[in-house]
Amino acid sequence: MSSEIESLSTSYLFGGNAPYVEELYEAYLDNPGSVPDNWREYFDQLQHAPATDGQESTRDQAHAPIVESFAQRAKANAFVQRAAEPDLTVASKQVSVQSLIAAYRSLGSRWADLDPLKRQERPPIPELDPAFYGLTEADLDQTYSATNTYFTTASTMTLRDILKALRDTYCRSIGAEFTHISDPAAKRWIQERLETTLGAPAYSVEEKRHILQQLTESEGLERFLHTKYVGQKRFSLEGGESFIASMDEVVNHAGENGIQEIVVGMAHRGRLNLLVNIMGKMPGDLFAEFEGKHAEGLTDGDVKYHNGFSSDLSTRGGPVHLSLAFNPSHLEIVNPVVEGSVRARQERRGDAEGKQVLPVLVHGDAAFAGQGVVMETLNLAQTRGYGTGGTLHIVINNQIGFTTSDPRDSRSTLYCTDVVKMIEAPVFHVNGDDPEAVVFVTKLALDYRLQFRHDIVVDIVCFRKLGHNEQDTPSLTQPLMYKRIGHHPGTRKLYADKLTTQGVLADGEADQLVKDYRQLMEDGQRTIEPVLTDYKSKYAIDWSPFLGAKWTDQADTAVPLAELKRIGERITTVPEGFTVHPLVAKLLNDRRTMAKGELNLDWGMGEHLAFATLVSSGYAIRITGQDSGRGTFTHRHAVLHDQNRERWNDGTYIPLQNVSEGQAPFTVIDSVLSEEAVLAFEYGYSSAEPNTLTIWEGQFGDFVNGAQVVIDQFISSGEAKWGRQSGLTLMLPHGYEGQGPEHSSGRIERFLQLCADNNMQVVQPTSASQIFHVLRRQMIRPFRKPLVLFTPKSLLRNKDAGSPLTDLAGGSFRPVIGEVDEAIDASKVKRVLACSGKVYYDLVNARRERGADNVAIVRVEQLYPFAHKSFETELRKYPKATEVIWVQDEPQNQGAWFYVQHHVYENMVEGQKLGYAGRAASASPAVGYLAKHQEQQKALIETAFAPKFKVMLTK
Repeated sequence: MSSEIESLSTSYLFGGNAPYVEELYEAYLDNPGSVPDNWREYFDQLQHAPATDGQESTRDQAHAPIVESFAQRAKANAFVQRAAEPDLTVASKQVSVQSLIAAYRSLGSRWADLDPLKRQERPPIPELDPAFYGLTEADLDQTYSATNTYFTTASTMTLRDILKALRDTYCRSIGAEFTHISDPAAKRWIQERLETTLGAPAYSVEEKRHILQQLTESEGLERFLHTKYVGQKRFSLEGGESFIASMDEVVNHAGENGIQEIVVGMAHRGRLNLLVNIMGKMPGDLFAEFEGKHAEGLTDGDVKYHNGFSSDLSTRGGPVHLSLAFNPSHLEIVNPVVEGSVRARQERRGDAEGKQVLPVLVHGDAAFAGQGVVMETLNLAQTRGYGTGGTLHIVINNQIGFTTSDPRDSRSTLYCTDVVKMIEAPVFHVNGDDPEAVVFVTKLALDYRLQFRHDIVVDIVCFRKLGHNEQDTPSLTQPLMYKRIGHHPGTRKLYADKLTTQGVLADGEADQLVKDYRQLMEDGQRTIEPVLTDYKSKYAIDWSPFLGAKWTDQADTAVPLAELKRIGERITTVPEGFTVHPLVAKLLNDRRTMAKGELNLDWGMGEHLAFATLVSSGYAIRITGQDSGRGTFTHRHAVLHDQNRERWNDGTYIPLQNVSEGQAPFTVIDSVLSEEAVLAFEYGYSSAEPNTLTIWEGQFGDFVNGAQVVIDQFISSGEAKWGRQSGLTLMLPHGYEGQGPEHSSGRIERFLQLCADNNMQVVQPTSASQIFHVLRRQMIRPFRKPLVLFTPKSLLRNKDAGSPLTDLAGGSFRPVIGEVDEAIDASKVKRVLACSGKVYYDLVNARRERGADNVAIVRVEQLYPFAHKSFETELRKYPKATEVIWVQDEPQNQGAWFYVQHHVYENMVEGQKLGYAGRAASASPAVGYLAKHQEQQKALIETAFAPKFKVMLTK
């Protein structure tokens, strides 16, 4: 014993140093950031040891304030018993205490210990200091009402206990932001869940060991790949290993609460780790990808950290199907794709409240704050057409975006998550070095989503041990940050040491877990058991009928005349007492006449009959866009509005939902004012539901360029890269009619440039029967490729573009339409004008005016895939034609010309000359002056019929 006393007396912690150490410890308890790093690390370790009550969660308290409090109370004669007398001071103090409580709930996150690197000192926030409200040391041991808190079942607490509870709950490893929520019930729910636990979960020994196992696997995979595949890109999760513990809790707790499907969208950081350690991908399969092996059957493929995956996992609550969406390097663009996929799965299950299918989006901090599609997707969350019952967002916040870590450069907000406040989503910031807190807030967030059907965010503040990729040298631009990272032992090591200190692990046990996992990697064995290899949900979609289909496959799209008339009557009838606008009444009367076969169908009626016959045959339809209910050009009127309605949210009628008994659903949505997120959402929907005709309609075709990344990365290339099919249909109003640069062109040339490998269909129909047949073909033919429809504007009401009802009862979609004027003698034709779209009718009128009966006109309705046989057949009808001219409205460097010329040339015969008639090349899609537009239009028509023209190619 004497030797022990002697040892203590000579220790730097005792003897003459004791007062200094005690002073340091007092300062640490008040503000951990106020003491040197080496002392803070030592005092941090002391907090892992159980307190005198046996609880690890019980925090030590500074003695000096208690002593000072008693001294102040003595000076104020607080211990002297006095007769009670009215004193408003007590009430004032109570108000001050309530203000202090409110301040910690709203601002406590600013003082929370969130950064594992401890790079910044705690900011001064006077509102979190009792003195700000006039409270002194003498008030600390006074009793105040605590009825509006959840710290205790008692009605009162001392201010000292209240203050300690507030700091423990809101200023330790969890920083909660929820006071911006306007729903009082939601705020109270969060307060209760946090304050009853003081923000500190109480986990069993087995639960703690399980968390450590997740960290071990997360770190172990990264270190194995780092040594086995030196220098190869993998976008390591090192520094953010707690994410895997978080996702493990998501999967298991979701299973416990009835979730049967989870769809995850995430960028590349940590993606491989999720695949192996959560989803159960065989490590051997991943290693094969590192070694350059690739999947058979894909024309192009993609890098390993973009690939998706799906598996069926056995969770604490039963089987859960987990899908990881394929994702390009455009980071957050996968968000709306996931939401669309989830919405399709929910509707297939009849899961209107999102109780069975859960979207989980994993973000990087820089992208979450920087990418506009994040805001667009959030804006969809609570809308009727796009809501999914709330999304769980997890941010892997490594405090750096590529080489940008200075907050003065990375964003204009305090937190990277501030954008979610626009939809009042709560945020839980959490220190990634406290994996128990990470798991705790993950469970809390998932419970909130299930309770309130609302988005919520878990922001895991961590770090990135390596560079943006494994070939990067981050210390070039972040020397200070990476000095700290270099001295950080790793989250797994910190937690393992903590559990060893607590007696949860035996000495050396943590190291053995590391060795065991390493051996699994060496053997290429699966780390997740059990993965259910023979489980299949009844809601799974069978894509096999659509595999191997060819675009040339035929489909019977005609509908019997009697059925067309029956359906036509149904969709032009409104309920009794429902008053439509006089203009709509006339439109319905006209359509009723069309349905009887007494008037040629216009475009709107042809489209309506296509929709009606499809839903009547069991094919669901979903059409969305900014004016899709009425139609930008008031041609559709799928949604009728009672002019005598008395409530703003009542008084609509949708005839296409009332076609026949047992029909498939018809959904039409006037979307939010977004192209990128809405188009991506519909792509996600279509890729998960091949049995629904999914349509996105641009207000004008020109506006589709706001969603170009969706077209480039998903619609045009998704099948070549990932083998993902989609039958998404785009309707893009296109036509040169003098409306200026932003209201003329759907950018045909851009879509045609992306066409290859029969990846999509590009069609510009010119009649009511053509739109009828092409829409029906998209569903009836078992061929699921994107369909890009360049729809007209002026032709919507052009009588020449009308079709008799009999054209719908017979025939089919024609990719090429030859000369239809029987007065044209094929043997006298010298010139063939080939064209696509509205310009056809301009050419017909010009030919009539000129009496040019030696000119034939051929329409190319389907630009891609190009129908060579059909086009060749039409050209061969004119053996004396020596001239073929392609005519288009668009400038020469736009439209179909550069794409189509070699297809036309290929089908010409020897001696024929190929020419071009259209606008000259232009930087702008169209001119803004009507007079100049008309001048150009007249000139291109003149060129088409001119005796001489510029020869581009000669066969």
